[in-house]
Amino acid sequence: MKELLEIRKILKDKKPEFIRQDAHKKGEISFKWRKPKGLQSKMRLGKKGYPRCVEIGWKSPKLVRGLDANGLKPVLVNNPKELAKIDTKVDGAVISKKVGNKKRIEIINKAKELNVTIINIADVEAFAKGIQEKMDAKKEKKTATKKFKETKVVKEEKKEKKVELSEEEAEKKAKDAKDKVLRTKK
Repeated sequence: MKELLEIRKILKDKKPEFIRQDAHKKGEISFKWRKPKGLQSKMRLGKKGYPRCVEIGWKSPKLVRGLDANGLKPVLVNNPKELAKIDTKVDGAVISKKVGNKKRIEIINKAKELNVTIINIADVEAFAKGIQEKMDAKKEKKTATKKFKETKVVKEEKKEKKVELSEEEAEKKAKDAKDKVLRTKK
């Protein structure tokens, strides 16, 4: 198996990048591979100096086709329960892109317990630590904003009380002013 993986690596190093005919010349044509079909197409005829075409000879050995660099078969994982189905010797877990950070950490911790390798994360420890720090910072920010809102509500309540007191005081002042006017007229 290791020999086949090494052969595949050598073949992939030699393999050219297959591009669509005239994709490098014209912007409206994508680089995604399409078979050249023109009657006088130099690329289809395999002329020297033209981009290479896809041929069966560029394939990797059949036993290692679809495996990762370590020889593990990738298995897509969406939740921690799916890790139980994985055979650690043959399969490697690939955490789905749709999974959020909270569940991603759960999957990583469960994979550590079951000794399952995660293929799409290079350094699992550092990755989990970084996500945990981000989540903690987010929680702190949330609690800080909650406290700020609470203090703001308390301040608003105090202002309302002051406003109520000032309305009462305003009525008293208005009555006092009327009384003064009435007293002075006598």
